[in-house]
Amino acid sequence: MTSTLSIAFRHPVVRLSMIAIFMFGFTGAATAPYQSVIGITELGLSNGFYSILIFAAAAVNVIVSLWVGVLADRIGNYRILLMTVMSFGVFGYGLVYAVPVPASFVFCTLVMLPVYNSMTSLLFANVRAIANAEGGRDAAAINSGVRAAISVSWVLVPGLVALVLVGRGSMLPAYLLACLGCIVNLTLVFFKLPAANGPPPTKSHRHSYLASFGEVLAPAVFVRLMAISLITSTLHVNAAVQPLIITGAAGGTVTDIGVVVGIVAFLEVVFIFVWARIQVHVHAVTALAIGAGLYTVYLTFLGLASAPWHVYALTLLSAFAAAALISIPITYIQDLIADRPGLGSSLISVNLFLSGGLSAILFAIGTRYSDYSGTSMLGALAGTIGLGLLLYLDSSGRGARPDPR
Repeated sequence: MTSTLSIAFRHPVVRLSMIAIFMFGFTGAATAPYQSVIGITELGLSNGFYSILIFAAAAVNVIVSLWVGVLADRIGNYRILLMTVMSFGVFGYGLVYAVPVPASFVFCTLVMLPVYNSMTSLLFANVRAIANAEGGRDAAAINSGVRAAISVSWVLVPGLVALVLVGRGSMLPAYLLACLGCIVNLTLVFFKLPAANGPPPTKSHRHSYLASFGEVLAPAVFVRLMAISLITSTLHVNAAVQPLIITGAAGGTVTDIGVVVGIVAFLEVVFIFVWARIQVHVHAVTALAIGAGLYTVYLTFLGLASAPWHVYALTLLSAFAAAALISIPITYIQDLIADRPGLGSSLISVNLFLSGGLSAILFAIGTRYSDYSGTSMLGALAGTIGLGLLLYLDSSGRGARPDPR
């Protein structure tokens, strides 16, 4: 853990990026738990309309992230792009708070905030460009440090925001806090981030938008992306079924949900650095395979849980395996288009979209033909299929990755 942090902190731009990604996580952690409550309960949106809105916003985020990634590769300047998308966050969160009506909520959720959320790809592209410049040896450690910053924000912020909002009749102040977080981040980038990390890249046909999207859809890239998405969909399946299993088949309470989530979130931060250390000695695909295999075992046992202590006993395994699935795929996905930090990092958003969609399908099928415990086991099966596909592609040499030249 110490060595990983030292690698991440020794470069001033990486240190700044870790702070920026923490603040980005702050804005998400401050608002995400209350978004549905604000949209449906406070502003009167229907359940069906809200579901469509969230799906459409995710699709917009994917499109914007790809476009911004290509643009970052074309101009080679992350500072101006980061400031631009941060401005969308300032106005997006601020407008919802200042004008709390359905129209402003829908507009900001569908347009402003998806653009702001492309900041994740930009920050990881920024640190990947630094790792590439230094030979790429420390890419895993740098990514782990930056990814851990998001996890830390999700451990700390929800509870603090809940304390601030306790006793209030509205959750809208959470959007004010997020707006202030965006302002702090924008100020930090404006004054501290260098104007450019190096000379602009030489433009070629590969930097055209059409050619860039073609690279994303190339079989050697997209099939691997689907394999990773099947694996990471297990995280979404767990998020959906774990609370329902705890209060259902396991016979626990709502309090147990909070305690289990808090324990796992804390342990994940620690284990992210453990996995970074493991990757020094083990190939990334091997480490990812181990993590995926362990998480499928966890989901299987979660489906068999019949008492609260069963779920508590699984927290160590859950956190250790989940830490692998939320950190290792970042480097693997970026390596799919290794010489294009912007485009390669935008695949992170594509993976989130695909894994979220796959988990929704798994949840629908699982709850239609089984119960929540069966759905957990179905998620384990999907993760196993993704793991098998990943090993088939990368262990046998089939579907070789494209030559970046």
